Amino acid sequence: MLNEHDLRRRIVGEMHLRRWPHVCAPSTIVQFVRVLEPGEREAELRAVATLPAGGTRGRSENPRHREGTLGPGIVFGWERQSEASTTTVFFDRLLVDEAGRFAPDPAALEALGWAKGLPGKVLRAIRVLIVPDEAAAQRLIPAMGYDPLDLVSCHISCQGGEEAARVWSDFRFRDEGYGQILVAANGMAGGDLSRSVQRLQELGNYRNLALLGLPMAQDGWQVLDRIEDELSVLTAQVARPEVRDDDLLSEVTRLSADLITHATRIDYRLSATEAYATIVEDRLEGLHIRNCPGHPSLADFTQRRFLPAMRTCAAHRRRQEQLAQRTERLVSLLRTRVETRIENQNGRLLASMERSSTRQLRLQQLVEGLSVVALSYYGISLIAKMLEGVEMLHPAFHAHLVVAVLTPVMVAAMYFGLHHLKKRILD
Repeated sequence: MLNEHDLRRRIVGEMHLRRWPHVCAPSTIVQFVRVLEPGEREAELRAVATLPAGGTRGRSENPRHREGTLGPGIVFGWERQSEASTTTVFFDRLLVDEAGRFAPDPAALEALGWAKGLPGKVLRAIRVLIVPDEAAAQRLIPAMGYDPLDLVSCHISCQGGEEAARVWSDFRFRDEGYGQILVAANGMAGGDLSRSVQRLQELGNYRNLALLGLPMAQDGWQVLDRIEDELSVLTAQVARPEVRDDDLLSEVTRLSADLITHATRIDYRLSATEAYATIVEDRLEGLHIRNCPGHPSLADFTQRRFLPAMRTCAAHRRRQEQLAQRTERLVSLLRTRVETRIENQNGRLLASMERSSTRQLRLQQLVEGLSVVALSYYGISLIAKMLEGVEMLHPAFHAHLVVAVLTPVMVAAMYFGLHHLKKRILD
């Protein structure tokens, strides 16, 4: 036994997903694309495993893929994507009556009933009717009820060669909410026809998944309008000194929180829309479309309707990012305003402290001068007392004269002594 990596079989199985059985004309394909909530995933797995009577499960090595049969000439495939699931039922016959209306037989009805009953909300439900050639298709088109103004028709192929199938659709709902595509095989069969129709279906599926972002972008435009208006008002208030910084900070914080909340709610959807739009472009290129005179092609239809929607979503993201940048600049302006005010306050405080220090220094110098006088006075007084005693013993000794001589010496000695002591302490 090999010492396999835990994810080896899963990632190899990914390479075999989205495979279709070979399709031949005439035949019918019915496909459902559903979006599920996380809690519905397990219920979906159980429903896919519970086949109707006569159904059999095929071999599948990937838990995200199931295939099997639902009856004679009826094959199904189920696949789970990141946020959607696709159920496709293949019939080896054309399920239309003589008038061209969709008319499933009892076995087909039972198979479709099982497919319709799976959990999840249907995002796309489409019927693909495959006929051998364009002559057979032209006989059915009048009964299809296609809108002539919206009818899209072109040739598609998987290799870009001479053999190309032709498709018709107006991309409008039919009975029970189904869309309907008519395909003329024109000699294509087997793998080429299967791959072409599969790419055609993936084009429609990813187009619908991409368009899920459009309503959110359209609704979010009003939110961005409100945020932009409030941002303009706050930007003007930053220049007004009478507005309190606390009030501005509170409003800016609230506005920034609104923008972050909106971005959190919508960013995933718009990122998914961007990714799906890229896949749509790849599938459109892979169909090797050739125009049919008198009809818009799939490329024309996409450029006219799909691309404007994608540009709207992209414009919403750009505007959201621009508002986020403007909000950051507003916060920076507010921070600068607060810092400037603090610096001004600090400057005034330092000036006040400097004036106070100057006054204290002058008072200190005054006290020092008074201290010199006081200490000199006390020193001279003590010396005078001693000299008066000497004068009493020796009347010829003049104490007052000696005191007069010693007074300036004492004052000078006290001044330099205090100055030396002060310098010694400070150093």
